[in-house]
Amino acid sequence: MTSPTEARAAATASRRRCVGVNIAGIQVGGPAPIVVQSMTNTDTADVASTTQQVAQLWRAGSELVRITVNTPEAAAAVPRIREKLDMMGISVPLIGDFHYNGHQLLTKEPAAAEALAKYRINPGNVGFGKKKDLQFSTIVELAVRHGKAVRIGANWGSLDQELLARMMDENHARAEPWDAPRVMREALIRSALDSAERAESLGLARDRIVLSCKVSGVQELIAVYRDLAARCDYALHLGLTEAGIGSKGIVASSAALAVLLQEGIGDTIRISLTPEPNEPRTREVIVAQELLQTMGLRAFTPLVTACPGCGRTTSTFFQELAKTVQDHVRARMPEWRVQYDGVENLTLAVMGCVVNGPGESKHANIGISLPGTGEAPAAPVFIDGVKTMTLRGEGIAAEFVQILENYVAEKYASKAG
Repeated sequence: MTSPTEARAAATASRRRCVGVNIAGIQVGGPAPIVVQSMTNTDTADVASTTQQVAQLWRAGSELVRITVNTPEAAAAVPRIREKLDMMGISVPLIGDFHYNGHQLLTKEPAAAEALAKYRINPGNVGFGKKKDLQFSTIVELAVRHGKAVRIGANWGSLDQELLARMMDENHARAEPWDAPRVMREALIRSALDSAERAESLGLARDRIVLSCKVSGVQELIAVYRDLAARCDYALHLGLTEAGIGSKGIVASSAALAVLLQEGIGDTIRISLTPEPNEPRTREVIVAQELLQTMGLRAFTPLVTACPGCGRTTSTFFQELAKTVQDHVRARMPEWRVQYDGVENLTLAVMGCVVNGPGESKHANIGISLPGTGEAPAAPVFIDGVKTMTLRGEGIAAEFVQILENYVAEKYASKAG
């Protein structure tokens, strides 16, 4: 059986080759693992709340965090946010999201231009008419001056209308015109590639450029990125824009990104979920990590294998235990990640009855097969494939969590040593 490490090595070897981009110590593209990105939804001018949310996203595992920079107040807040994060020991790179007035904000707030690790600009709204080229050039030249990377992110919802109109005219003159969706896909790609070419002509190196072409439809996104990947060697950021809320957003993003990632396309990803009421912003980070980990592309945290339940498991105890274990692992992972080398590869199983329970438990590093309806009230525990004990009584959850803690401490090498 192929190990998780071997599977990840094979997946990495099959990835599309592109130019690597260093973003304040985080490598995107080249041979580097796929990077998880997220974005705040706070008012960036509110230094305290934005710093708090960036910290939450980082603790959840976001390796890059984008913040909105849309007003003079927001731009002025950026270096203060960076300073507070540094004081907290959080070095996560910050990406400035600019639309319409980025040239002005970066020019007037050089401290913000320096504090940001990357600038995100949209060729569809960086400027209009005669001002477009000048405003684009200003941002790129500032990136060159400060040694920053740039993501040139074309978006279906804010496509360069001048370019689209010109391409529609060109298409009308074709002997066999393309359909409208194909013209729009081509306009997105041309917008990104033409902008990248212009950025290079202004002095921005290829290893400072990341491209994205975001749409909100699954099949359209797959078609766009397949074409884009075939036509350039820039690092690519993947994301289904306006994916939606709840399960719809998760399913749509996963369906689109999984196809592309399986084909070796994509160097950094974001899951653009609409937060549900009272749902933490960190949900999008967890979904991105789980997508990459279940595909064997990266390992972030131990995942729990658990059965769905059936008529043999009318008790909800195994469901509650599975959630308890998963929540415990996620709560402990920030500390474990610092203390133990390789703990993210730990595998766990919480099974509900004797049908598949013992077998699945043997395949995990630590597994438990709980008694189903009508079974003997005993829960055998398997460690590295061997039955080591049987738990009974009201304290099964606490005992199993302690077994997990002991295993981590004993099996994984301490980074301190």
